[in-house]
Amino acid sequence: MIDLLDSHTHSLVSGHAYNSINEMIAQAREKDLKLIAVTEHGPAMLGSCGELYFRNLKIQPRNRDELWTLFGAEVNILDWTGKIDLMESTLKQLDVVIASIHPPTYTKIEDADEDVIAEKNTTAYIRTMQNPYINIIGHPDDGRYPVHYDELVRAAKAYHVLLEVNNTSFLERNYRQNARENYMKMLTYCKQYEEPVIINSDAHLDLEVGEHTEAWNLIKEADFPERLIVNTDLDLYFSYINYNPLFK
Repeated sequence: MIDLLDSHTHSLVSGHAYNSINEMIAQAREKDLKLIAVTEHGPAMLGSCGELYFRNLKIQPRNRDELWTLFGAEVNILDWTGKIDLMESTLKQLDVVIASIHPPTYTKIEDADEDVIAEKNTTAYIRTMQNPYINIIGHPDDGRYPVHYDELVRAAKAYHVLLEVNNTSFLERNYRQNARENYMKMLTYCKQYEEPVIINSDAHLDLEVGEHTEAWNLIKEADFPERLIVNTDLDLYFSYINYNPLFK
């Protein structure tokens, strides 16, 4: 299987990443990718950029010597109601929007039994997916924020949103818990409901761009069908995101 893209990367602008946009793009070219998306953290994340930065991304070229270079955001899901940290008027200007739960920015549900907590977290994702400019749910794998994967996958299918398999979640240094076990559950339902997934690096360093080895290993272990992996089909990827290359 040929991996064509990395749609979740961060530059210096996110506040806790370590390379410039141009360095991230150069690494994508080095890895022979056909597309990279730079998706900075939303403004609720300490140290990241403000709303104006995202609104001005229109000045960036989207195709550089046959490499698609898209620009978007990884917005923060703030609570179980699905509130996020960028205005809709800003979202509609972005090429691709990922929505994720992060410990520093999400109001964690406390003092409830596990099933209630999972239901609230699942509701947070589903209400976020109801926003027409949300394209990808980022790393829905952290055991500290349990979800009902059956409901999550069915909602992603209904709202035409991709679920991410995040390579960083498998690395020893990562803080997310039980990612492998949770992804196996998610992929089982994705196969059942024919819901595509996207593999991303979540790179915060240029050397991590396009590094999807652990995610691909899990995909193979799960015997997940290639036709449901958007990394192998740019047309399928474009059908899920805000950016339309035919009208740019």
